[in-house]
Amino acid sequence: MRKAGVFLNNRLAGYLSEYNRNDYVFRYEDEYFIDGVLPAISLTLPKEKQEFRSSFLFPFFYNMLSEGVNKKMQTRQFQLDENDAFGLLLKTAGEDTIGAVTVKEIIE
Repeated sequence: MRKAGVFLNNRLAGYLSEYNRNDYVFRYEDEYFIDGVLPAISLTLPKEKQEFRSSFLFPFFYNMLSEGVNKKMQTRQFQLDENDAFGLLLKTAGEDTIGAVTVKEIIE
C-alpha cells in the first residue's frame, strides 16, 4: 500500500491510498471533514461523504499529472513505469502544482 497526504492551501484535507492499481481510497481527515467552513478539495470529492473508493486513480488527481514529453521525462527521471500514475503523482505533486492542492507521500 502507498499513501499520501492531500493538502489544500497547505492544510491537511485528507489521505489518498493506493492498495493496488485497481483499488484507491480518498478519505477526508476527521477535523477537516467536520469543519463546515472548509471547502471540498474538488466537486467530484464533495464533503457529503468522508470516504471515496475507486477502481482507478480518481480523475481529480490523475489530472494533476503531466502528459506527453513531460510525462516521459518525469518517468525516466524518477525511474517509474509510465503506467504508475500514483507513483508519478507522489513524485511530482508535492510542491509546484497548478491550484491549491498538493499531494505528499507518507512513508510509514
